[in-house]
Amino acid sequence: MPRMSRSVVIALLVTASCAFLLFQLQNHRKHASAMHVLGQNGRRTHNAQWHAVKRFLGVVRRLALPAFLADPAALQLITQDASPRRQEVAGCSFLCTGRRATAFAAIAGNWKYDHAAVTLAAAQSGLEVVHVRGRDPRLVVLGGEDDLAGAAIPLHFLFRSERGHIVQLVLLYQRGRDFLWHGPLRLQRTHDRGLAPPGLLQYGRHAGAYERVELVLTVLDGLDMRVPRNTSHFLFQRSHAHFLECRHGNARTFLQLYPDDPSPAAAEFRRGARSVLALAASTLRALGVPFWISSATCLGWYRQCGFISYSRDVDIGIWVRDFRPDMVAAFRHAGLPLKHKFGKVEDSLELSFQEVGGVKLDIFFFYDDNGDGDVVWNGGTQARTGRKFKYVFPRFSLCWAELAGVLVRAPCTTLDYVRANYGHDAWATPITTWDWKSSPANVLANGAWPPSEWDNVIQLY
Repeated sequence: MPRMSRSVVIALLVTASCAFLLFQLQNHRKHASAMHVLGQNGRRTHNAQWHAVKRFLGVVRRLALPAFLADPAALQLITQDASPRRQEVAGCSFLCTGRRATAFAAIAGNWKYDHAAVTLAAAQSGLEVVHVRGRDPRLVVLGGEDDLAGAAIPLHFLFRSERGHIVQLVLLYQRGRDFLWHGPLRLQRTHDRGLAPPGLLQYGRHAGAYERVELVLTVLDGLDMRVPRNTSHFLFQRSHAHFLECRHGNARTFLQLYPDDPSPAAAEFRRGARSVLALAASTLRALGVPFWISSATCLGWYRQCGFISYSRDVDIGIWVRDFRPDMVAAFRHAGLPLKHKFGKVEDSLELSFQEVGGVKLDIFFFYDDNGDGDVVWNGGTQARTGRKFKYVFPRFSLCWAELAGVLVRAPCTTLDYVRANYGHDAWATPITTWDWKSSPANVLANGAWPPSEWDNVIQLY
């Protein structure tokens, strides 16, 4: 084989090097093109949420709807950045959370709903809208004819952009005198349910209750909108907003079988009980102490959506860890002086307050011995003998409820709570003779206070 000249070898090497460089350049271009597409897709996803919110705010302006940002993920970002500033759209620091849905809310009291107007405004902004309606529980009247055929109200709107992003609008209605309520989200049609797979939307599985929300106008990611002034408090409320509706149908059936006492004395008790409950709620709210309706007051709410006229007092529960020494002074200042104090903070504490001639308020403090056990309990003391009693309940969490127009908490597993106290089935039948030491299904003897402690643990006023 003839030997190649030096120049030929050099030419071949140069040719190979150029081919390799061209190959590398082609791969680089392919990689750069792929990264460019990825970046475009990322921005497209990033902007889909922002554009959907922008279009939704156009609907809000057309309808003069007082909406505000209620999205937990976005509000959390605002909480971390205590002073939201005008942002460039490309930055999208608050609204582009990466979720497929963004939540807003509106206080609906002064806004007149018009199905056609909402649909038209959505279409003009390039959005598809689903109207979710439900019964208005504020119109239910116990003991009377219940014709709610025309009582449906809008509860939620779902606005969907062509890119698939959903803006959920939750409507808040005033309930009672001091709180806002939204209904549950119940999608009826297959098409509507396909818009919002389980877990996508932040509001709607349960009804919710909130204190009044103070709003401020601000600019987020270049868009003018209202947000809660205290975002941290609103987020806290949202995480504890689960609201239990009174069982109006069951209560109506019960009251048909066992009509409420129509006497003036019973009517006066119900009026006084409502007043005392409202006073307790406002006093404890000012102290930052959560409470729930307990004993006969809880039974009355669950069974008949009202007070049990023959119970003659109002019963509430408080976790002993929430006890505050200034509680007695706060109730005295509110017009409810201390009537008796049993037990001590460490064991079986019970306080009762009563204005002369008024309805008595009993506060039972609940204990959680194990911290994560299956049961909790409150105590009782017999003043004459110093005997102690314990009332055991299955562990429970708290939900909001409404009793006589007052926002209160109740055990979320209310039936289990009521059954523990009154028996598996006995709770459903009125029992007018009741001995607190022996009648409750969950009462246990718990020893006795030593006489040396009586001056401290048995105080009557």
